[in-house]
Amino acid sequence: MTLTFEEKLRNYARLAVRVGLGVTPGQRVLVQAPVETAQLARAVVREAYAAGASFVDVRWDDDDVQLARFELAPDGSFEQISRWRVDAEIETAEAGGAVIAIRATNPNLLGSVDPERVATHQRTLAAYRRPYTAQVMTNRLNWNLISAPVTGWAALMFPDVSAEQAVEQQWDAIFAATRADQPDPVVAWETHLANLKRRRDTLTAKQYAALHFQGGGTDLTVGLAEDHVWGGGAADTPGGITFTANIPTEEVWTAPHRERVSGTVVSTKPLSYNGTLIDGIRIEFEGGRITKASAAQGEGALLKMIDTDEGSHRLGEVALVPHSSPISRSGLFFFNTLYDENAASHIAIGSAYRFNVRGGVDMSLEEFLARGGNDSLTHVDWMIGSGEMNVDGVTKDGQREPVMRSGEFMI
Repeated sequence: MTLTFEEKLRNYARLAVRVGLGVTPGQRVLVQAPVETAQLARAVVREAYAAGASFVDVRWDDDDVQLARFELAPDGSFEQISRWRVDAEIETAEAGGAVIAIRATNPNLLGSVDPERVATHQRTLAAYRRPYTAQVMTNRLNWNLISAPVTGWAALMFPDVSAEQAVEQQWDAIFAATRADQPDPVVAWETHLANLKRRRDTLTAKQYAALHFQGGGTDLTVGLAEDHVWGGGAADTPGGITFTANIPTEEVWTAPHRERVSGTVVSTKPLSYNGTLIDGIRIEFEGGRITKASAAQGEGALLKMIDTDEGSHRLGEVALVPHSSPISRSGLFFFNTLYDENAASHIAIGSAYRFNVRGGVDMSLEEFLARGGNDSLTHVDWMIGSGEMNVDGVTKDGQREPVMRSGEFMI
């Protein structure tokens, strides 16, 4: 059965609201969307009301407006932020509402601007946004990330066709990656989420002391936080709302121990970070801390990101993704972490999710750090997995068990 574009778009919006956001009757919803994705944003608004939302508001973004600021605003002005935009997130969360973001931008939008301007803005924004980020990192609200084509991004993915054809092909790729092109994608997602739950439960029960990654230039040992818990697929808020934070999602992940990471790791895919492409990343760790970092492209942006604060010199996430995931099999590189992190195993520099440590949501920061968790203003995922990657689980008595071979799960 071949679905029309309109049918797939409705499927996608329904997935985002029902499976992703998990909207419950009476909830308030905030939608964050670039103006170029208005067609999807409007469909999400209608689906949210159909699911029982009491009020759905939209906060619009625009690439050209953002680029104009970083190109033309005067030096010394980048500590100014639109507080009202963050206040909308905080207000929605504090009212027991839900937040969905359509993350879509030209991945290299800010590639030619001064990285210091971008870094200053990001530090200021992250500091003010911290109360909201804390709720996200503890699953205290139901939230979701999706994406949609924008012209600059589509042209980067499909450079050999017209702008119109590139957007069409990007829609096809997004619908396939999210299963929105299937007649009943909600049922397909129920099966997929059940499989992810089985894998995360198996890994949590193992309680490995560390994971060892080897292949493709990487030789990295990632110690795991004490009493760590693996996440993956759906999660629950304290109030019992089930949601899936990312659509698509193919990963299972947990918290590294902030002081027990050592060795060398290289990226296997470029990273689009705040409008700059960073490629050829190579980082060395000792005692959990980054001791050396370089990149073949975008090195300035990488070093600024690492220097955000003390926690950004350490890891906050380690995630396993099979090389045979649908996004990997597509052969496409999306230039968008939401998709590319689900094509390859990855690690994240910066803050750890509190729920990846048993009882971590209710711990003080000092207790969380003592268990090995990490705290930072930033959290940036980048891809290290491939068909060459082998991963061993290291038990507490030093034994090694195969977890992945040639990028595929063994457990």
